[in-house]
Amino acid sequence: MTKYLIDADIVAFKAATVTETPINWGDGFWTMHAYEAEGIEYIHKYLHRITTALGDGEFHMFITDPKNWRKDILPSYKSNRKETRKPMTLNALRQYLLSEMSAVMVEGMEADDLLGITSTNEPDCVIVSEDKDLATIPGKLFNPAKDEEVRTISEFDADYLHMKQTLTGDPVDGYAGLAGCGEKTAEKILDGCQTLMEMWAAVVNAYSKKKLSEEVALTQARVARICRASDFDFSTGKVILWTPPT
Repeated sequence: MTKYLIDADIVAFKAATVTETPINWGDGFWTMHAYEAEGIEYIHKYLHRITTALGDGEFHMFITDPKNWRKDILPSYKSNRKETRKPMTLNALRQYLLSEMSAVMVEGMEADDLLGITSTNEPDCVIVSEDKDLATIPGKLFNPAKDEEVRTISEFDADYLHMKQTLTGDPVDGYAGLAGCGEKTAEKILDGCQTLMEMWAAVVNAYSKKKLSEEVALTQARVARICRASDFDFSTGKVILWTPPT
């Protein structure tokens, strides 16, 4: 049976967000409340919509651990999110997913990494996520917010997007990429490349033109990399940092 690998971070966040209700009591006094039960109901409806769209399958859910291996490489990673208010029932819904729905959380790992590792290590998997970063994982992907059917991401397309994000960075995730390099510029830099080795050489050359070393580019590439099975040591439970092709 097909395994649906669910990005439970997004499911919990959406459930917590849409079930918050603001109330205006008058005289400028507002409060916000939420019912945990409504968030739980949203989660089950979300999963039902996936089954309706894709057919029956096994749900495997993954949640991000508070620790993050990327912060050891780049301390600024996601540091810009510290001051952002989180929906009030988010932690409760995460706990519900862990305790009642067998969601998996692994120390130091993001849900994205667990999705990528599982998808590239086990047969007949479909990643279900609304996060664009999951398109850097070769295999089957379904975005419930956009896709009408499952997409197949080739290894080349996955590598291309990884290199593209190494150039553009991601301000939401707190890594800069190459200063001044937007999507169009990144596409021009990678234009004509036929292999990952050629793409990496183009990335390094672009960084060099900005007087930035290959080591700087490598740090960005490692942070941008969503783990695949080849990036994880199953015997130790540790990430294997991405190494450019030679």
